Amino acid sequence: MKLIGMLDSPYVRRVAVSLKLMGVPFEHQSLSVFRTFEQFRAINPVVKAPTLVCDDGAVLMDSTLILDYLEERVVPERRLMPAGGATRREALRLTGLALAACEKCVQIVYENNQRPEEKRHAPWLERVTGQANAAFAELERAAERASPWLQGERLDAADVMVACAWRFGQYYNAKVVPALKYPALVAYSERAEALPEFTSTPLD
Repeated sequence: MKLIGMLDSPYVRRVAVSLKLMGVPFEHQSLSVFRTFEQFRAINPVVKAPTLVCDDGAVLMDSTLILDYLEERVVPERRLMPAGGATRREALRLTGLALAACEKCVQIVYENNQRPEEKRHAPWLERVTGQANAAFAELERAAERASPWLQGERLDAADVMVACAWRFGQYYNAKVVPALKYPALVAYSERAEALPEFTSTPLD
């Protein structure tokens, strides 16, 4: 199978790291939804990253849906999402917070980089920045209890999403998501980013 998209997307990186953790072989094609739009469109007309091209040519998109598909393709002990109960619900809660943080951080990037300066809307930027920090504040509380991962000794799907969200936020939005406010996330991120699956999948 082939993963399409740039690793500076937290969603593409989430899938790439997860594939490695699950032991699923794949080829990564680093296409940009901006710089290589036409090349990307030839693979997926919607031009949405990440895109996964399955072995039979079927095209999937959206990181959560791609990972849902991948989870059923691996043996249970290689799956990252907890199977059920309170552990699964907590993984879903943490993943939702991290996805919200990513969404707001991406909106900040687009507002600053894609919209002309004279058309930027300060109240909107203030709103989404507040939402990003609210999500990270909730994740900070979870990271304070990590031992070493968010739900104990085994890294799971939520850990991948939270780590990718924090790294993205710090790479692009460190001025408005100050690391000093989130010491537990900083320490947690350092542990995650030291894993070979993360070091071999650098955002930058």
